[in-house]
Amino acid sequence: MDSVITDQFLAVVEAHKGIIYKVANAWCRQAEDRKDLVQEIIVQLWKAFGGYDSGKAQHSTWIYRIALNVAISFYRRETRRQAATDRLKAAVLEMEGNGTVIETDEQLQLLQRFIHDLRELDRALILLYLEEKSHQEIAEILGISVTNVATKIGRIKVLLRQQFSRIKT
Repeated sequence: MDSVITDQFLAVVEAHKGIIYKVANAWCRQAEDRKDLVQEIIVQLWKAFGGYDSGKAQHSTWIYRIALNVAISFYRRETRRQAATDRLKAAVLEMEGNGTVIETDEQLQLLQRFIHDLRELDRALILLYLEEKSHQEIAEILGISVTNVATKIGRIKVLLRQQFSRIKT
């Protein structure tokens, strides 16, 4: 019986591994940290798999909820440990961007950095928004109202535009 559950779990993870990697990429700048976060997400998914109720939520919603919660906890731990290093790296990246024309890859890197610097809930919101989840789906995943989702996404967009405009000037 255990092998059947294990096979089911592995099939679910394989079908939705993109979610796990997107969350890890949104939360971690360093490749090693991303690997650690992916492993931690999978461990927590395994622990919760026995209690998953397929009638209550889709696999993707369930995975997003667990992955985001694990990522937030992971991020809090890592932030305390690497605060000084991250500030230095951010300062170096900002110096590289001054006075140069920003190409598409650089814009993507800047967007990832700006998203990484958002508050935890805002980062989760924009990640789900970029995944083209509906406001309703985002609200269900994060446990907030649809109106709150729309308001926060609007504010995040304004903030990101402001950050890009500062780089261009």
